[in-house]
Amino acid sequence: MSRSVKKGPYVDEKLMKKVSTRKSGAGTIKTWARASQIAPEFVGYTFGVHNGKSHEEVFVTEDMVGHRLGEFAPTTKFIRHGGKMQKEIEMAKQQSEIAAAQAAKATGDTAKKK
Repeated sequence: MSRSVKKGPYVDEKLMKKVSTRKSGAGTIKTWARASQIAPEFVGYTFGVHNGKSHEEVFVTEDMVGHRLGEFAPTTKFIRHGGKMQKEIEMAKQQSEIAAAQAAKATGDTAKKK
């Protein structure tokens, strides 16, 4: 649900203060304020947005204005779906890599003989 127009966008005061005191290319600004909206003043800065474990670096561009900082620092890591089909795909990929390595080795051996 969106925020009321009367209230305006939520931008963390502490974060805004950090941005106003720093120069544009002067390192990363660490923050835990994932719910803070990206203001136009943030463009060109790099933020270290906390994802629960570490700080993910987010470089703010003009396209990001109006979004939340937390949208650009995912809290979960997608591994992949498993199952029989996925195992078959992985095995086929592994076999093709082995075949490519053997072919490269064979061409290398013939080049040495010449």
